[in-house]
Amino acid sequence: MTEKAVRMLLVEDDPSHRLLIRKNLENHGVTNDINEVEDGQEALDYIYGVGEYADRKKYPMPDIVILDIKMPRVDGFGVLERLKSDPKMKRIPVIMLTTSSRDEEIAKGYEYGANAYVTKPLDFADFAKKLHDLKMFWVLTAEIPHDAD
Repeated sequence: MTEKAVRMLLVEDDPSHRLLIRKNLENHGVTNDINEVEDGQEALDYIYGVGEYADRKKYPMPDIVILDIKMPRVDGFGVLERLKSDPKMKRIPVIMLTTSSRDEEIAKGYEYGANAYVTKPLDFADFAKKLHDLKMFWVLTAEIPHDAD
């Protein structure tokens, strides 16, 4: 399989989870451009090119957003709702990657337009396997729109 160039935005407030996600993606051959932000407000600023994220050469529009739910300032549902209600941004695939497996949160994620909802397992090997599966589908298998305007 040929790997496609896919720009990812990882939105995760826990530095250890960000590191774990990034390392696992890299260990499974994802060499794509992965940018990281720490909360939902930063994610919105990044995606809309606001403030420090105005330079699109330095902060390119993501092809995929990997989004945690429980974050300060704006939570993942707030980010998801904003993106999916915006005609210019709604086509960007959003993968909810979170520790919550509560049915009501899973349902809410899909109601708000998430393209996938994945729970973070507590076991490292299980977590690595889920990240590998995400890579296989979203980077190697799925066709995604690029350069959302």
